[in-house]
Amino acid sequence: MTATTSRLSSIRHPDRFYIGGEWIAPSSRGMIEVFDSASEDVFLTVAEAQAPDVEAAVTAARRAFDTGPWSRLSPQERAGYLNRIADGLAARSDELADSWTQESGVLRSMAAHAANGLAATFRYYASLADTFGWEEKRTSAFGQPALLVREAVGVVAAIVPWNAPGQLMTQKVAPALMAGCSVIVKASPEAPSSPYILAEVCEQAGLPAGVFNVLTADREVSELLVRHPGVDKVSFTGSTLAGRRIASICGERIARFTLELGGKSPAIILDDYDLGKAADVLARSTPVMTGQVCASLTRVIVGDKRHDDFVDALAEAFGKIKVGDPFDPASQMGPLAIERQRDRVERLIAIGQEEGARLACGGGRPNHLNRGYYIEPTVFADVDNQSTIAREEIFGPVVSVIRAGDEEQAIAIANDSIYGLNASVFTHDPERAYAVGRRLRSGTVGHNAFKADFSIAFGGYKQSGIGREGGVEGLLPYLETKTMIFEDAPLAAQ
Repeated sequence: MTATTSRLSSIRHPDRFYIGGEWIAPSSRGMIEVFDSASEDVFLTVAEAQAPDVEAAVTAARRAFDTGPWSRLSPQERAGYLNRIADGLAARSDELADSWTQESGVLRSMAAHAANGLAATFRYYASLADTFGWEEKRTSAFGQPALLVREAVGVVAAIVPWNAPGQLMTQKVAPALMAGCSVIVKASPEAPSSPYILAEVCEQAGLPAGVFNVLTADREVSELLVRHPGVDKVSFTGSTLAGRRIASICGERIARFTLELGGKSPAIILDDYDLGKAADVLARSTPVMTGQVCASLTRVIVGDKRHDDFVDALAEAFGKIKVGDPFDPASQMGPLAIERQRDRVERLIAIGQEEGARLACGGGRPNHLNRGYYIEPTVFADVDNQSTIAREEIFGPVVSVIRAGDEEQAIAIANDSIYGLNASVFTHDPERAYAVGRRLRSGTVGHNAFKADFSIAFGGYKQSGIGREGGVEGLLPYLETKTMIFEDAPLAAQ
């Protein structure tokens, strides 16, 4: 069985970059092929940026911030542009959903719902124009009138991953623009469609030249953007390994940065919770984006005496998941996004078996799919928390079940990780959920399910990142705080 024919891309200028308000030709003839994850066919070819293209983008963004009107507009004026961008994204939600499904393997049904959220993100940040404290009246320790002013940090490099490019891009671009920054989006070579579509929408919305720029580059050229002295802040979502590199480069020149990195998120099943129900919940959340979710619950910690029964229930639930064409409404899980990611998942599954974990379900490629980057939903039992599959982020539909002697040990195991992005506590007692959740070193803790909410805040402890995205917390990293102290109060401070 093969996947359905790929949809044709509607991007108007894939052979160019959007820089300085224009679609400009690249500095070289280098091109990047983008593969449909379900068919393995090339469905889009885009220009590949080189050093001169990075320089052009930074120059345009720098000029827009330093001499253009954008950062000096009122928040209400910027909000007007954001609302027009939201209208443009809403009008192209079907294209955004199609491209995400092709590039990343996410189910089209989920992509349709998520694509509508891109416009909502822009509308949310536009709504802060009238409610956020851009200027706050204060009095100095010496009784003088003062203002606490929040201003744009400057030129922002937004580096977007391939697993959820549209959603993660808007969580960077919308608050950055609302703050008054100019932005350069560095699109992923594997998933550049949504940044190109956003560029077309920004052009249609009349955004001033250079305020929003897009180019696509691989890691070596991307590093030039991170190093560039004209970039004031880097906002990155991706692997912890790449995040360490970005942090070290930014640290050399004291550039601002926000990092949303990897996870190895635990789910603790307490002794009062029904095992079958927990298995069904995890069987619904693990296939989301084929497990290519940094916050996915991939370590399930359960009492020693209930371990085997839970593994049986989880394996049965995982075995019923229908893997298939992501455009087919009957499919419950699509392919992984790219070939090298499937290779990585298969390698780690092999390592799990070599290190002594018991393969309870899955572990291979579905027999009925002869094309596409598919992998079966996989359950490992008797996993040692010090093993490779319990320590490394697999980024696929692979769950490790770990034994714990009691609640204290379960909490210790959950926290015994370099990551701290997400967690969940399964219990019918909300007081126990609160008590255990407060002890987990995690940026988000859900109750009885995988939960995350960008409308509040999203980010991690430890090596899962620095800073937060979403909500008001997601606006703050794009602002600098200025204290102004006066002898006589201007009107703004009266």
